[in-house]
Amino acid sequence: MKKEKRKSYKVLLHRSYIVSVNADNETDAKRLSEFFIGNPAVLINETEKKKFNFNVKNIEMTYNEAPEIL
Repeated sequence: MKKEKRKSYKVLLHRSYIVSVNADNETDAKRLSEFFIGNPAVLINETEKKKFNFNVKNIEMTYNEAPEIL
C-alpha cells in the first residue's frame, strides 16, 4: 500500500494569554513577558529568573485562532 504525500501548509496563528508574573516594575513585567513567552522553545531557567528578577506564576490562554492559510 502506497502512502500519500502530505501537503505542507503555513498557518497564521493568533494567540492571546493572560500572564501572571513577578517583576520589579510594570515595564519589566511587559518586556520580559514578551521575551520569555514569545518563543515557546525558550524555557525560563533558574539563572534567568535570578538575573532578571522575573518569574512566571501562571499562564492562561484566552484566545486561539487560525484565521488563514498562507
